[in-house]
Amino acid sequence: MKGYFSGGIHPADRKELTSGKDVTAVIRPSQVIIPLRQHIGAPCEPLVKVGDQVKLGQKIGDGQGMAVPVHASVSGRVVNIEERSHPGGGQVLSVVIENDGWDTPISMEDIKPWKEQSNKELIRRIREGGVVGMGGAAFPTEIKLDVGEGEIHTLIINGCECEPYITADDAMLTMYPEQVLEGAMILAKILDPLQIVLAVEDNKTAAIAALRAALPQYPDIHLEVLPTRYPQGAEKLLIWSILGLEVPSGGRTKDVGTAVFNAATCGAVSKAVRGIPLVRRLVTVTGEGIKKPGNMIAPIGTPVSVLLEEAGGRKKTAGRVICGGPMMGRAQEDLEVPIVKGTNGVLCLGKSSEELGKGRICIHCGFCVQACP
Repeated sequence: MKGYFSGGIHPADRKELTSGKDVTAVIRPSQVIIPLRQHIGAPCEPLVKVGDQVKLGQKIGDGQGMAVPVHASVSGRVVNIEERSHPGGGQVLSVVIENDGWDTPISMEDIKPWKEQSNKELIRRIREGGVVGMGGAAFPTEIKLDVGEGEIHTLIINGCECEPYITADDAMLTMYPEQVLEGAMILAKILDPLQIVLAVEDNKTAAIAALRAALPQYPDIHLEVLPTRYPQGAEKLLIWSILGLEVPSGGRTKDVGTAVFNAATCGAVSKAVRGIPLVRRLVTVTGEGIKKPGNMIAPIGTPVSVLLEEAGGRKKTAGRVICGGPMMGRAQEDLEVPIVKGTNGVLCLGKSSEELGKGRICIHCGFCVQACP
């Protein structure tokens, strides 16, 4: 049956902690830490040095091959270039910028409307805008668009967001549906698919209403409302749910004529082709251990500690802090670790939640990922 796949679960998703709440305006950390690796592929080399003044949106790192540039998410002064903690683990060379509070932007060139740009121009701007997959994988979007003519018959926009607690994409679809839909049309111009499908789980009622109100302006996009089920948002399962096509083991989505992009990635694409790089993102800050859970717009490189304070601070009963959700996220020891392009949430668990995991010894072999669902 359409919308169902073998396996999967429907956990208590705890999305009610943040769903439907107003999004906090752009927060302004005193300092940002911009890792020079925020994507799958080669890390960037710094293009600035300590003492340099930088502007909002200025490119501060780039590289050759499978590398995606990074940009200053605030204006200010470069105070350090050093190894810092990364939310994905380990230490990564990072550019530390002291925020001057002015958000002085780079000069914008006069750019043609996206419909008048060639596919080559669009892909170049997406790359120069630093766009990667924002659902967590952080795969370079430019590379994902490198397909042959007629190779893609279905473009799927993934708005399922099945990870418990996280509602960043839900908020994006509710508040900025036109931005997501326009990004989808830009991707469709490049890929030239036969159909465009935007998939959303049926628990996102406000987002579905906002999309239905906006879709008459985008008649080529079909909204597919799927049953809420984890892990519905996994792209291979999403393809099966919508099309009944199975991606071969070890294969890629294009092997079955499909391309899947996260909703937030579409939003970043719509900005990039206008010359606005990926410097901010919607982040869910939530959990039983935080006082005021919510969604907020944060500059890339904002320390997790700042986000927690913006959410009212941690309760006395707070447990561990995770970048991402409880299923796919990673626990953080260093709360000065910055958010990156692929960070969709910061989860502060309560100690009672942590008790649920006791007695289950994990050696991090990774076989659960291969076996799921």
